[in-house]
Amino acid sequence: MAGSTDGSTKAMGVLTVGGLVTVTAYTVALGSNGWLWFGWVVLGLLTLGMVLSDG
Repeated sequence: MAGSTDGSTKAMGVLTVGGLVTVTAYTVALGSNGWLWFGWVVLGLLTLGMVLSDG
């Protein structure tokens, strides 16, 4: 069905947004960590790939 996403894609999206909130909170509290941001970017790209492959 066009425009709908599968449950695993929604879960990945929630994980990506949660990861962004976590990495941002860590950065504010303890300072920037490049590896955390790199990991979040990789997670975001994987999520984007899943969203695009569902279409």
